[in-house]
Amino acid sequence: MTIRNYRDLIVWQKGIALAKEIYRVTRMFPVSERFGLTSQLQRAVVSVPSNIAEGQSRRNSGEFRQFLFQALGSLAEVDTQLVLAHELGYLKAGDSDVAEALVEELRKMTYTLVNRLPERRRPLRALTTDHRPPTTGGA
Repeated sequence: MTIRNYRDLIVWQKGIALAKEIYRVTRMFPVSERFGLTSQLQRAVVSVPSNIAEGQSRRNSGEFRQFLFQALGSLAEVDTQLVLAHELGYLKAGDSDVAEALVEELRKMTYTLVNRLPERRRPLRALTTDHRPPTTGGA
C-alpha cells in the first residue's frame, strides 16, 4: 500500500480513535479536574496523531522517526494518566478498557513503523510499509 499522506496511515487513524475514546472517558471525571487531569489527558492524547501527522509531513525518514518517538512518549503519558484516574477513583473497572487496548495496539504499531523506516534522513517519496505489527498466531 502506498501512503499518500498521514491520513492513509492506520496508526494515525487509530490515534484519532484513541483521542475520541479519551474524550469520552474524561467526561466521567469530576468537574474539579477540568483544568487538571482531564485537560492533561486530552492534551497528551491529541499529541499522538498530531505527532504522527507532522512527522509524516516532513517527508524524510529521520524526522518521521523522531516524531513517532514523540508520539510514543505521549502514549506513555496517556497510559500513566489512565492509571492515575483509576487510582483516584475517577474511573471504575472497565471504564477505560477500550482506551487501554488502543494504547497498547498503537504502541506496537508505532514501534513496528519506526523499525521499518530507514534511520538515515531519506526522502519519503513513496512510503510503502505495512505498519501493523506481525501476527503471532492465534485469533
